[in-house]
Amino acid sequence: MADQYQHTYRVQSARAPWHNYDGGVYFITICTRDFKHYFGDITHHIMNLSPTGKIAKECIEAIPNHFPHVEVPLYVIMPNHIHCILIINDPQMEKKDISSDRPHNEYGPQSMNLASVIRGFKVGVTKLARKKGLAFAWQPRFHDHIIRNNDDWNRIAEYIENNVGRWDMDKLNCEEKD
Repeated sequence: MADQYQHTYRVQSARAPWHNYDGGVYFITICTRDFKHYFGDITHHIMNLSPTGKIAKECIEAIPNHFPHVEVPLYVIMPNHIHCILIINDPQMEKKDISSDRPHNEYGPQSMNLASVIRGFKVGVTKLARKKGLAFAWQPRFHDHIIRNNDDWNRIAEYIENNVGRWDMDKLNCEEKD
């Protein structure tokens, strides 16, 4: 049975209920709305970034500037989605507010978790695209996988590094037709 909030059904979270997402290593996939090829195209196993794809590249590389506790060691921009590995380091030092006696949010400040990083990235791309008059939209949500060990990391890193070359077989190689 679906949960209700103020008599409205809500979609269940895709996040792992046992994990707080304010630290860890994640494999992220973010898709464009209707899988439209906003970011460019692939020819001869080379990703050719469109103006929107260049904005996405600029924004993903700027994530550590906006979130100093986050690293993006590997990413790939595809025509209609982005894969990346995000490392969220322990932001405990940034969370402490010694001058306050107020109780802290037990889930951590919303500016320190995975969802806030992805939200900031998506907003940045959208705003810059609109500022340049480019049509663009994201799918709601994103997919994450918690990377738990070196084997997991190596498998995912290989997948990201080879993604452009396997575009013809990629299940996301689709585009909703009008």
